[in-house]
Amino acid sequence: MLQIRPRNTVFVFTIYNKTVRALVKENKSHFFFEDHWADDHVQDVEARDEAEAIAVIQGRFPPEDGFIIAAISERR
Repeated sequence: MLQIRPRNTVFVFTIYNKTVRALVKENKSHFFFEDHWADDHVQDVEARDEAEAIAVIQGRFPPEDGFIIAAISERR
């Protein structure tokens, strides 16, 4: 169960991997990441603000590895 600490917000991210997506379109696979990363994935991050949430998600899913944040929203 998700527990929210006082003064923190849950941010909902939609992410995918652009490299995997491009390879899948060519009927190829990435050497490391599975093909499902071509699709959007939803990840929740609890943080004080959006900037902190972005830092957390980029730490887990680095842009230099091809991960793209497609959308961010606050869970109310």
